[in-house]
Amino acid sequence: MDSTELLTDAFDRVREVVHETVEGLSADDLTARPGPGGNTIAWLVWHLTRVQDDHLADAAGTEQVWTADGWADRLALPFPPSATGYGHSADDVAAVRTGASELLGYHDAVHAATLRFVRTLDGEALDRVVDASWTPPVTLGVRLVSVVSDDLQHAGQAAFVRGLLERRGR
Repeated sequence: MDSTELLTDAFDRVREVVHETVEGLSADDLTARPGPGGNTIAWLVWHLTRVQDDHLADAAGTEQVWTADGWADRLALPFPPSATGYGHSADDVAAVRTGASELLGYHDAVHAATLRFVRTLDGEALDRVVDASWTPPVTLGVRLVSVVSDDLQHAGQAAFVRGLLERRGR
């Protein structure tokens, strides 16, 4: 297995968990909270997708799918187009209201852009420094692993929230 196949498999796993978690849920389910101030499935999936979109577009030197393909307008969230969810308050989390088809549509569009970029990479490309402000500097390979890790954590949190909802009979 080469690095392209490995990264493709990792991002495919993120997509799989996102779909298993979101499919079949109503807008009310997507915005239900596991407890006061808790993150919703909608916010978790939107956030993980925004971070992937932001980081991969930066690494690829392309415009984010969020703005390039009109997802910011379609989802019409009350945030600036640059928002990814970092530093969001409980009220911001509650403001992410969208249906499953829109949420999955955006995620799938970002996933497709991610795979197009990943398929252009070889082992040498993964050594390229993408952020010199860290010690040691962050390479593309480290950035991609970081995105996969962050995505899987948030997807797992969303799946956990779905499990709680199902136990509550929603």
